[in-house]
Amino acid sequence: MLATGSSMELAYKAILTKGTPKHVHIVSVIASQQGVDMVKNNLPQENTTIWNGVVDADLNSKSYIVPGCGDAGDLAFGAKLG
Repeated sequence: MLATGSSMELAYKAILTKGTPKHVHIVSVIASQQGVDMVKNNLPQENTTIWNGVVDADLNSKSYIVPGCGDAGDLAFGAKLG
């Protein structure tokens, strides 16, 4: 899932420490519009392609995609701490 796009931006910056990719493909089943916009605004548009199954319009106050899948992936590994 591509929710806020912040992790994608961090991952891209980490890749840049090893060199500059010729092209970046970002693939997600579900994305929020905010996440898509974040990627478009912070990664080079000329060599970045975003592939999404569906784009949901909203994030809730916990930055979960609405309606999306919520916290299902995280909770599969146990209750959240904090």
